[in-house]
Amino acid sequence: MGMTPVYICTGFLDSGKSTLVKETLMTQEWIDPGLTLLIVCEEGEVEYSPEYLKENDMVMLQIEEESQLNSTFFKNCMKNYHPAQVVIEYNGMWKLDTLLGMRYPRGWEISGIYSTVDGTTLDMYLMNMRNMLMEQLMESSLIIVNRCDRNMSRAGFRRALKVQNPMAQLIFEDLEGKIIEPSEDDLPYDVKGDKIVIDDIDFGVWYVDAYDHPELYLHKEIEFIAQVMLPRGIGANMFVPVRKIMTCCANDVRYYGYPCKITDGTKVKKNEWVRVRARFEYESVMYKDTKQPVLYLEELTPAEKPEDDVVFLG
Repeated sequence: MGMTPVYICTGFLDSGKSTLVKETLMTQEWIDPGLTLLIVCEEGEVEYSPEYLKENDMVMLQIEEESQLNSTFFKNCMKNYHPAQVVIEYNGMWKLDTLLGMRYPRGWEISGIYSTVDGTTLDMYLMNMRNMLMEQLMESSLIIVNRCDRNMSRAGFRRALKVQNPMAQLIFEDLEGKIIEPSEDDLPYDVKGDKIVIDDIDFGVWYVDAYDHPELYLHKEIEFIAQVMLPRGIGANMFVPVRKIMTCCANDVRYYGYPCKITDGTKVKKNEWVRVRARFEYESVMYKDTKQPVLYLEELTPAEKPEDDVVFLG
């Protein structure tokens, strides 16, 4: 008996859940051949036509009350349909914990939680229903904010979300449904001035962006907290200020940082926590032909180890 994946799509009414199911989830190559059981927990605007359900080998069940979703219901689903996978289009006003704590039939396993947010109402939700919105998004691995005016400020929401759910992949779509490529306005810190202060939580964001877009940081002063690493053979006038970065999952945590040149004889001790002020340059260090971000130390002061010493890339 194989595993039956359960996919949960959540979001408030008319935030685009059915579109997410049809255009994103059901088009993935990991959707198994065989029957898909679709459990819809509210009546949305985009209906599933009988033709669509037939073409995609889907059976749709509609649920009116939250209390109908219980282990007996799912057991009956298993008995009656033996689905290859289950897709639950969940009601955004119901508690997600109900589904997460559910006793599912043997072999059923939650394999993905995806969320949609309507960009036109995002500010209103953040102001008036922030906790309710965040509660939905806390467990999501993918969050699509659709119908975004391209001028809306995305950084505030990205930041609020990343504090709650650092692992989520966040995608913004414009009014035409096209993905908005991240720009410097999406960064959680301001890169417009000559000095950039990187908060603890944002080290991973900066680490990736500095590699992809060094021109944003060139010749500027960067300030952040990090741990001193002295890799073998690095030379007396260099160290690497690093942070532990979780790349994809809890088992994959590594140290990342860029080499920092010491020009004034400052002494560093392995593993100590420091606040680094340095000038950002882009040049070759180890290998003649390869350029990379390099820091030139301006000031080093002792620092406290951050409360959470693991940061995230996203």
